[in-house]
Amino acid sequence: MIGKLAGRLDYKTADYVLIDVGGVGYVVYCSERTMASLPGPGEVVALYTDLLVREDILQLFGFVTLVEKEWHRLLMSVQGVGAKASMAILGALGADGVSRAIALGDWNAVKAAKGIGPKIAQRIVLDLKDKAPGVMAMGGDLNAGLGAAPAMVDVIEPSSPAATQSTSSAQAEALSALVNLGYAHGDAAGAVATAAGDLDAPETPALIRTALKLLAPKDR
Repeated sequence: MIGKLAGRLDYKTADYVLIDVGGVGYVVYCSERTMASLPGPGEVVALYTDLLVREDILQLFGFVTLVEKEWHRLLMSVQGVGAKASMAILGALGADGVSRAIALGDWNAVKAAKGIGPKIAQRIVLDLKDKAPGVMAMGGDLNAGLGAAPAMVDVIEPSSPAATQSTSSAQAEALSALVNLGYAHGDAAGAVATAAGDLDAPETPALIRTALKLLAPKDR
């Protein structure tokens, strides 16, 4: 399995690049958003990759971040969603946009991607809504995203009841996910605190969904 490539970008087309790695050229397909972020020919480039194996073809797909790669893997797990549809969704929304849309159940945002109909968009949201908080917590750096929450949980008083520790942990994880998505720490903390007050025994996924609704523009 080829999980990452680093080399010289030989040339770019509308949907793929050729990367020279030690004299071997790899054709890597990318979303429009990823293509726009890549340097020009002759420059050094590094991409996380996912290898699609079919009976008649092998295709590499490239991603700037591990979060984008994870969303591609999850989108491909949904019935009726192939690599082309996944690339269209990621190209239209980006990894953060996919996270928000699925966490909020906003299938209309998913449907905005080229070639995605309402039935497929609704199926994506339904199948992946419980997975969104975990991917969101990854942030731009997989290890840093997953490691951010425990450090905040350490401030819980030893004498606190187990239920309080569980709630505090859920709030810390939700806050980490929102900050990784680009929300200001103060705004995210306020939304999480409000969400926690509105929910009974809140868990991380419910906190994130409720906080995102609170942070969404009021005219939406």
